[in-house]
Amino acid sequence: MTLVYLIRRFFYRILEFLRHWYVKSAKIYSNFVLERLESIDRVLAWRVNFKYLFQPLYGDYSFLGRVLSFFIRIPKLIGTSLIYLVIFAVAVFIYLVWILFPLAVVAVVFTN
Repeated sequence: MTLVYLIRRFFYRILEFLRHWYVKSAKIYSNFVLERLESIDRVLAWRVNFKYLFQPLYGDYSFLGRVLSFFIRIPKLIGTSLIYLVIFAVAVFIYLVWILFPLAVVAVVFTN
């Protein structure tokens, strides 16, 4: 009876570790990345620039003001999008390393 209990606890702990490592950590990490992206957006203002893409900067409603504001916001949107893309790619790479770490440890242990 004790052996059955120990075997059940062994498999329970393995499943609990997998649930903690893959499910809970995914939620925590995704919330962390989204919070960082939101805080970066407060500085870089991608959403604001996109929302007001066709609105003139600084209330300059002349033709030149409207045209210049459009051509000022487009490079800002492209540059900010590239920054977000790099941050997102780094975040995905870090998460993939996190996901593969237990498998790498098991592979190293069982190959030696």
